Order: sequence, then C-alpha cells, then structure tokens
Amino acid sequence: MIKFIKSIIEEIDSVFDRDPAARTRMEVLLLYPHIKALIAHRIAHKLYLKKRYFLARLISNIARHRTGIEIHPGATIGKGLFIDHGMGVVIGETAVVGNNVTMFHGATLGGTGNEKGKRHPTVGDNVVIGASAKILGNIYIASGTKVGANSVVLKSTSPNSTVVGIPAEEIKKGSKIIHLNEYAI
Repeated sequence: MIKFIKSIIEEIDSVFDRDPAARTRMEVLLLYPHIKALIAHRIAHKLYLKKRYFLARLISNIARHRTGIEIHPGATIGKGLFIDHGMGVVIGETAVVGNNVTMFHGATLGGTGNEKGKRHPTVGDNVVIGASAKILGNIYIASGTKVGANSVVLKSTSPNSTVVGIPAEEIKKGSKIIHLNEYAI
C-alpha cells in the first residue's frame, strides 16, 4: 500500500514539470482527470494480471465514464504519464507506455484490426503525443519522439524524431531537419 501511495505522489509531482497551470498537489489529485484514470488503471491492471478480467474491466469502464480517458487494464503504463486535458484518450490492451510520456486530448494508442497477440504500439520514454494523434498497430515510437497533432502514425519512428501528417512522416531525425514535399520544417 505504501508503494502504491508513493507511486501516486510521483505521478502527481510529474505534472508540475509539464503543466504550468498546476498549483498544488491537492489540486492535481482532486481535479486532474488523468490522475484518477491512472489510479484506477493501477488497480485494474493488478486485477487483470491475476486474471480477474471482469472486475478489471469494470473498474476501467467506471474510470472511463468519470474521466473520459480509456486505459485498457491490460496496458502497461510506465511512471510519469501525463495526459493533458485527457478527454477522448484511448490506450489499448497490448499498448506499452514508457516513462515520462505526455499525451494530449483525443490521442489513441490503438490497433489496426482483429489481429491476435501484440497489436498496439509500444511508446518509449519522454515521448510527446499531440492532440488527436492516432498511433496504430504493433509499432515502436522511439524515445524522445514528438508526434504532431492529428497525425496518423503507422510505422515505427527513430529516436528523437518528429513525425507529422496522415500518414505520419518523419520531418526531423535527431537534430537533422528533413525536407518534406518541398517544405522545410
């Protein structure tokens, strides 16, 4: 129980690095929907691992209705996930989310169809996923990647890259800017 409480305090503290509007721990705990969704997910995930699927999904479903954030209890979530404005975020069953990931409203870590096994993305550490971005399939979003708002990512990325568009293309690889369709970004 102490470990669980410490992990929630760490989640709350991670907000202050990424949200200048955050003022107090109590405000973040009570008023930030992603904290409620993460608490519910931590409980549901433990139940899911113990094959208590119905109860895990029930907790997940209640959290979705209360927060607007849907995290499947089978998803693996690292430390410091920050979901800014949360509404409409979906994280699928076999998704893996690294540490210190920032997601904005409407972002999806989803599948592409009726595949079996690993069918959702794996997201590395320190990734930023823009509003309404869709990351689909069993792909790897490398650490340090920035995914532009409304992008649809269908293939794995390079570390520290920036991807934008439908389908998403890398416009920056590390510190090198790539020319895309006559426009340099």
